[in-house]
Amino acid sequence: MAAPLGFMAAALMLGPSGRWLILLAAPLMAGLALWLALLPPDAAYLVGQWDLPLGILLRADGVARLMILATALVIGAVGLHALAEPPEKPGHAAQAETFWPLVYLMWAGANAGFLTTDLFNLYVTLEMVSLAAVALAAMGSLAAALRYFMIALLGSLAYLLGVALTVARYDTVDVILLAQVAEADLATLLALGLMTAGLLIKAALFPMHGWLPPAHAAAPAPASALLSAIAVKLGFVILVRLWFEAFAAVTGPAALHVLGGLGAAAVIYGSIQAMRQDRLKPLVAYSTVAQVGYLFLAFPLVAGTVEPSGAWAGMTLHGVAHMLAKAAMFLAAGLMLKAVAGDRIADLGGLAQAMPLTVTAFGLAVVSLMGLPPSGGFTAKFLLLSAAIEQGAFLYAGVLVIGGLLAAVYLFRALSACFAPLAGAGPDTASRGPVTGGVQAVAPLALAGLAIVMGFAGTALVDVSAIEAPWATPTVIQPEAAP
Repeated sequence: MAAPLGFMAAALMLGPSGRWLILLAAPLMAGLALWLALLPPDAAYLVGQWDLPLGILLRADGVARLMILATALVIGAVGLHALAEPPEKPGHAAQAETFWPLVYLMWAGANAGFLTTDLFNLYVTLEMVSLAAVALAAMGSLAAALRYFMIALLGSLAYLLGVALTVARYDTVDVILLAQVAEADLATLLALGLMTAGLLIKAALFPMHGWLPPAHAAAPAPASALLSAIAVKLGFVILVRLWFEAFAAVTGPAALHVLGGLGAAAVIYGSIQAMRQDRLKPLVAYSTVAQVGYLFLAFPLVAGTVEPSGAWAGMTLHGVAHMLAKAAMFLAAGLMLKAVAGDRIADLGGLAQAMPLTVTAFGLAVVSLMGLPPSGGFTAKFLLLSAAIEQGAFLYAGVLVIGGLLAAVYLFRALSACFAPLAGAGPDTASRGPVTGGVQAVAPLALAGLAIVMGFAGTALVDVSAIEAPWATPTVIQPEAAP
């Protein structure tokens, strides 16, 4: 948590030279994330050694370990990609300079949000990530960024009001302590409803997704990759903390099925909207709407069985696989669109020959997002599908299958366009010239490759996801006695 903040301060002081810090930050943060993932299962730290409820607990459970490791890989790769090609518009040189402090701010906020169990500190981390995300979105479209800002502000206020009601009712905002005392009264239900509504906006779950497609599609490719891979995941992780830990005794099957129903609707709606796009980046952005739906589709599957390990692992691994594959897809899409000097899918002809590494990265990302073996996306969706069939939740099972088929339709349409013969000489094709992708193609190829390799480490990743899971080994920490 501290290292990205230090890099942010250094990047602000160094100005244009701050971009070179990524050469140190990427390996350092990857090493720290790997160290965190290998810590003993009960790894936790009370900030300042203050006991709960005054202290703030940082806990490295399975979700935090995998999300922080994926965040380090994604931001490191995106940063190295941006180092080769700064995300700036003509006449906006300062944009490339401000990009780096925003990246480190988002990095610090995401890591802190994945680790902390304090609801108010989770609000602080949400604001850190949202501030960086809005500024990154503004690099592409000020109008889309302002829309994002207003909607994100509404979500933040709803979440903060829910936190205020919680502390007024229970005198604590720690997730672990709330799990021991939460009751299904009006104040608690209202607080949970407000926090959930605010976080659903942050996570861009249908029908609260309206800010996502314009912001992601208009932003520069590195910014789009961070928005899709990192920004929406923090809201989801906090919802997991609320529904399966803090208020697990309050949430009922009906409420969980509401979230599952919204997730199912997101899969279908996002897929249909992606099929209707004739431009590449909006297609990839609507794909995010659909893929986020799978995360919430898992909520009733986790709670609906005596042994939720499969559904829990499927939900967690899908979040990680989506981070890797979607970041790779946005980076590859940025290179492809730059090569054709446009954004229409119909203009992508000939790219398979002109820039094979980039198109390969895009194709590998497609494999994972569709859920084809041997990718991490396949492992995640197989676990979710197995859980749905075991529980007799055939509606959710059908959505998982249909969503994969729809993803094949819209993603293969974009991929197949790259293999089409080059169109006749026109302004776009004439200016294309010989393109290979160069060193910039390495970052999306590495991320997409990791999404595929995840499938070969399925058992190990499932075991990591179960560390300190609320259904497996609930942590009981007694608050400090009052004097």
